[in-house]
Amino acid sequence: MEVDLGAERLLAAERGEEKIAVEIKSFLATASTISEFHTALGQFINYRAALQREEPDRILFLAVPDLTYNSFFQLDFPASIIKENAIKLIVYDIQIEKISRWIA
Repeated sequence: MEVDLGAERLLAAERGEEKIAVEIKSFLATASTISEFHTALGQFINYRAALQREEPDRILFLAVPDLTYNSFFQLDFPASIIKENAIKLIVYDIQIEKISRWIA
């Protein structure tokens, strides 16, 4: 499966036996990371609710660049929101376009 990790979109895939969906975010669109986080969080919650109705066996992940994960996502507020909302993450290296971590 080829994925343009610079794109922001939702895609369906399979990971071993699991059916997954991935919302890919670049966090490059604006100067406000918190604003992008709010947008990504809202979209994630909406996508997850829609998937529960349409494909309840598909697991949704939010894909974020490693630089954003290692800085912004480690702050108390974003980290607590991720935990409270049980958001599964894929952390990717934008330079080499590879997944570096799965956080479920």
